[in-house]
Amino acid sequence: MSKATGRIRDKWRMKEWYSVYTPSYFGELNIANIPCSDASKLPGRVVESTLYEITGDFSHQSIKLYFLIRQVKGDRAETILKGHEYSADYLRSLVRRGSSRVDGIFKITTKDGYTTRISIVAFAKGRVKISQQRAIRRVMREVLEEKAKNLTYDQLCHDMVLLSVGKAGIGSEIYNLAKRISPLRHCGVRKSKLLSLPAVPEAAVAVTPEAQPA
Repeated sequence: MSKATGRIRDKWRMKEWYSVYTPSYFGELNIANIPCSDASKLPGRVVESTLYEITGDFSHQSIKLYFLIRQVKGDRAETILKGHEYSADYLRSLVRRGSSRVDGIFKITTKDGYTTRISIVAFAKGRVKISQQRAIRRVMREVLEEKAKNLTYDQLCHDMVLLSVGKAGIGSEIYNLAKRISPLRHCGVRKSKLLSLPAVPEAAVAVTPEAQPA
C-alpha cells in the first residue's frame, strides 16, 4: 500500500504548473493553472470558464466559454476561443408561454480562414407565422455572412460575445432588423463552436521553450 502511495507522489513531483491565458480579445487574463508532466501534451486541451470570470459582471455568469490551448511558451499556455454557449438555466429563463422561439444554425468561414458553427436564437413577444420565422432566419444568415466576409476570427469572437452582452454586436444587429418582421423580446448568439483552423503553418499548435535572457 505504501509503495502505491509513493508512486503517486513521484508522478506529481514530475508535473509542472502552467498558467492558461485568454486570447488578447479577452484581455489575456489568467483563467486557470494546470499541472502537466509534458508541455507538448497541453496544446489541444480545452479549458472551461465563464464570461463572469472575464468581465467581473455577475450577470455574465450564464455564458460559458471554452478556450482551446494553441501553444505553450515557457509556463504560459496561450489559447483561442473554442466556443461558447448560454447555460441551460439561462436559456430556459427566456422561454415564455404563448410566444415563439426562432432558431438558426449557420456555418461560416471568417476572412482569415477559421470555420465556425454559430447558433442564433430569437424569442418573439407572441406567436410568429412560419413565413415570418423564415424571414427572421434569412436576416440571421445575411448578417452572419456579412460578418464572415469582413471580420477575422478574433474580431468575430469579440463581436458575438463581448459586444453582444453590451447590447451591441451580432445579436443586436439581428434584433434591430428582425423586429421589423415581428416584435422580439430577445435575440442573441446562444452557442458557437470552432470547427476548423486555417490550413497554414501559423495555425499549428506549438510548444516553445521559455525565452532566455541575452
